[in-house]
This record gives sequence, structure tokens and C-alpha cells, in this order.
Amino acid sequence: MTGVEQARPRVAPFAVPEQRGADSSVAAHRGEHTHSEPPAPRVAVARTSVRGQVLDALRAALLSGELAPGEVYSAPVLGERFGVSATPVREAMQLLAREGAVEVVPNRGFRVAERSARELAELAEVRALIEVPVVLRLARAVPVSRWASLRPAAEETVAAAACGDVARYAEVDRAFHRAVLGLGGNEQLVRVADDLRRRVIWSACDLAVDAGEHVALLDALESQDAPALHRVLDAHFKTSS
Repeated sequence: MTGVEQARPRVAPFAVPEQRGADSSVAAHRGEHTHSEPPAPRVAVARTSVRGQVLDALRAALLSGELAPGEVYSAPVLGERFGVSATPVREAMQLLAREGAVEVVPNRGFRVAERSARELAELAEVRALIEVPVVLRLARAVPVSRWASLRPAAEETVAAAACGDVARYAEVDRAFHRAVLGLGGNEQLVRVADDLRRRVIWSACDLAVDAGEHVALLDALESQDAPALHRVLDAHFKTSS
């Protein structure tokens, strides 16, 4: 049994709407009745929808460890698992390759990225270099009331951590950090930081501790406690790596 067969993601199959759209396009070409609905837009929407579903499923499988680091997976095999063609899987994998989550293996498929302890430490250092100075600057410039508005986002991370839902936690963690950094008004910085956080391996983290630091961060910002803020930031960029 190959590594591919041993580690398929346990994701419920879903329908492939682009097949129906493709059939309509062929029917229109043959002059058959299509209820006056232009087929091309329907195909485009279906393709995007399926690729998005596959991308979400692949990200969840990567975060949970169902797609194991170092293993090679082919688009046809994953497509069979998801109940779709290989095309949307291949497209989703190409997007993940750009994010550094997988790498292309010619004529075989995609290998899940393996990150050493050193690589993870380097990522944490880069994130700290980007995010910490911004948060410290915002602490002096943003009204206290604005920090209070971020409480729901922090509480979302606490709830996801309590459930042990790694994929959900990764999503709400990124949303929280986007909200914080977004107060600075630099959209390019937010995008760069968000891309870096996609590379975090959450299965190796204590989610409850990480989420608790989000709450502690807001506590320090609202109380304008500079020493506490520095302690939380220092801890957060060590434990979240």
C-alpha cells in the first residue's frame, strides 16, 4: 500500500456541478434546447465553487495532519476521494504550492511541505519583526474603545481552541491578527503577515495557550499596560511557532 493510499483525507465527497454545466455547453453547441440560459457563466461559477470547496478541504486535511508532511499525493487520487475530477484538485494544489504548503513533484503530484524546527523558528522571527512593531505603534495611537471592539474575534479563537478544531482555529486566528494589524491601515502589510501565518503548523501548538494570549493582548492594550503588552507579545511569538 502506498503513502497516498494510507493517508487520504477523510472528507465527505461532494457533487461536481461543473459536469452539468459542461453538458449544457455541449448541448448549446449542438443546437439543443437549454432554456435560454447562457452556459459559459454557469460553468465558470461552478468551477470556482468546486475549487474553493476542494481548497478548504485540503487546507483542513493539511492542518489536521491527514495529509502527512513529506508524502506525495496525486490530483486524480485526491479527486477520487473528494468525488470530483482531478482538475479542481490540481488548481487548488497549485494555490497551496504558492503559499508554500506543498511543492510540485513533476509527473507524480504534490509533496506536503516538511518544516524543520529551525524553519518554524525563522517564520516566528519574521512574523515578530513584522507584527510586534506595528502593535506597539498602534498601542500609542489607537483609542482604547477600538481594542474593545476586537473582543469577539479573540473570543472566537478561545472557542475554537476549546473544541480542538485545528482548521477552524487557524481561520479565526488569522482573522484576529488581520483585525489587529488592519487598524494600521497598511493593506500590504496585512497581506504579508496573513500569508506568513498560513505557514504555521498548528498541530504542534497549544491552541488554548495561544488563544489565551489573544485575550491577554487586548487586556494589556485596553489598560495601556506597556510592560504587560511586551510580555504578551514576547510569549505569543514564541508559543505560536
